[in-house]
Amino acid sequence: MDAMAGLNMGLGTLPLMSSARTRSISAENPTGEKGKGGMAVPDPESEEWSVSSPARALGQGWKVRPYVWLKSGETTTLMDIGGSGVIQHIWMTTDRSWNGSGRGCVLRFYWDGEESPSVEVPLTDFFAVGHDLYAPVNSLAVIVNPTSALNCYWPMPFRSHARVTITNEWEKDVRLFYQITYAETEVAENAGYYHAQWRRAVTERSNPDYTILDGVQGQGQYVGTFLAWTQLSDGWFGEGEIKFYMDGDKAFPTICGTGTEDYFLGSYGFPEVYTTAYVGNTLDHKGSEGPPKWSLYRWHILDPIRFEGDLRVTIQALGWWPEPSSRFQPLADDIASVAYWYQTKPHAPFPELPGIEERYPR
Repeated sequence: MDAMAGLNMGLGTLPLMSSARTRSISAENPTGEKGKGGMAVPDPESEEWSVSSPARALGQGWKVRPYVWLKSGETTTLMDIGGSGVIQHIWMTTDRSWNGSGRGCVLRFYWDGEESPSVEVPLTDFFAVGHDLYAPVNSLAVIVNPTSALNCYWPMPFRSHARVTITNEWEKDVRLFYQITYAETEVAENAGYYHAQWRRAVTERSNPDYTILDGVQGQGQYVGTFLAWTQLSDGWFGEGEIKFYMDGDKAFPTICGTGTEDYFLGSYGFPEVYTTAYVGNTLDHKGSEGPPKWSLYRWHILDPIRFEGDLRVTIQALGWWPEPSSRFQPLADDIASVAYWYQTKPHAPFPELPGIEERYPR
């Protein structure tokens, strides 16, 4: 049977049998081992008594350990397994509202024993939630449901080892409910490794190019963009072009879009929120609490951007001068982003992730 056979899921493939074995890691089965779920026992002497105490009258097997505490300043390992396989679904939730803890917690994924992470993204941004402000997402790759349920279906193959950690840099301890479902299976020889990288900057009017991704080396395909955009000027902001510089491009890119609204498959502004299988504008925050904020995602699931040797992705912060002038205006806006892509090993080290205070708009 072919490696990863049966993992290209859809209604048409559901009847097809596969040798893959489904496993799932959660607080109730932190190793994902067969027959090891729901084994926790309520123990008043345990440090986790606050977690297990609601099950004190029922005992083992009755929701004794549904979540873990992420201690402030500490890193918690959520997944650490050997062998080959593919992560198929991740579900996470913390409190009813993040109140800043979403960007205060950082997810990191490591494949096949690598020392530097292939994924390094604040918790909520990874799931296309910008500014720690809840907005529903209903797409193929990412789903965000009420009131703070974070889901992703990006397939994440590994050949010998997978490790997932979360670091709580927030000032308080955070409860985390989570489930990571994966298949134990052989991985196809031509399967790339999943990567995601977070950045944030305030653009300069003299050159309002924002870098979404840079320094990528190797063969791969770019599969998604998420932007958490904070306007620092009145008026429309979405005229900037997205550009993909690939395989030796220098001054000019191979792929050049026609505007921010166009890249997110809208037109003539974003008059209303929308969330679809591949693209969405999920947050239209008009500035009742601070400046206007937007959350925008674009998944290149049916149209991945393929590159052979290197990749750099930028977008311009560009709007209009006030009427009656019909001229573009370079903008100084506050932009945070997540770039999602697959590539061959090894990957170039990521830029240093900004500290927690630098991850929030000011």
